Amino acid sequence: MRLGAVVLTMGNRPDELRALIDSVAKQDGDPVEVVVVGNGAPLPELPEGVRTVELPENLGIPGGRNVGIEAFGPGGTDVDALLFLDDDGLLPQTDTAELCRRAFEADPRLGLLSFRIADPETGVTQRRHVPRLRASDPARSSPVTTFLGGASAARTKVLAEVGGLPEEFFYAHEETDLAWRALDAGWAVEYRADMVLHHPTTEPSRHAVYHRMVARNRVWLARRNLPAPLVPVYPGVWLLLTLARRPSRPALRAWLGGFKEGWTSPCGPRRPMRWRTVWRLTRLGRPPVI
Repeated sequence: MRLGAVVLTMGNRPDELRALIDSVAKQDGDPVEVVVVGNGAPLPELPEGVRTVELPENLGIPGGRNVGIEAFGPGGTDVDALLFLDDDGLLPQTDTAELCRRAFEADPRLGLLSFRIADPETGVTQRRHVPRLRASDPARSSPVTTFLGGASAARTKVLAEVGGLPEEFFYAHEETDLAWRALDAGWAVEYRADMVLHHPTTEPSRHAVYHRMVARNRVWLARRNLPAPLVPVYPGVWLLLTLARRPSRPALRAWLGGFKEGWTSPCGPRRPMRWRTVWRLTRLGRPPVI
């Protein structure tokens, strides 16, 4: 099985980027071809054999990753699967690529893999990095309904069949949109605790646009993917949860602005999932109203 890797960079972290590329080069088995996408950011000099794409402007996380996918042919189909990695991550183990190959080869309907993200100093996995409701045990692998964009792998047949990441989202929840489409097409998504990516502990709310994007894209997820009766329920539940968490006044103002924007702005094509997919998501522990 041929593997490629799409590395996305939007900042100026040349040392971290080179360390990540070096960790990919050290993977066991056949070499992993690497494409680095400079998403509105200049790229440093990189090792020979690494392909680069420098974008003149920041297209957002899904837009940048889609450019990297297309660098491997339409839908990425020049390879069998793609690793998605961010420039400040690192693969501490040399068998991660081989584990991906074995997982995809063992299950022909496995479409997406989500790695376990661990802090390099403490080894701790943040609860938000476990893509399921029961997140207290990050060392437990399981089927899931979404994945972590910068620490994941995708079978390129999935991307060719259901399309890439929704570029309209720019940032936040683009992975869930892709995962829902893949699940609706009959593919499986798994969280694998044995596939580890080191990444320093951070909080997404450090980004100024976080609260707005999260709220807007929750609404867009529903409008794009859910059967009509569930469209108001999913963002409605998240509105109540957000109010219950009592965010700061500026955060709440940004969140409510994004919530309104989600209902009033174009969100891209609508392809509602089948009711049996709703039931499948429910059986996997994440009904699409939570």
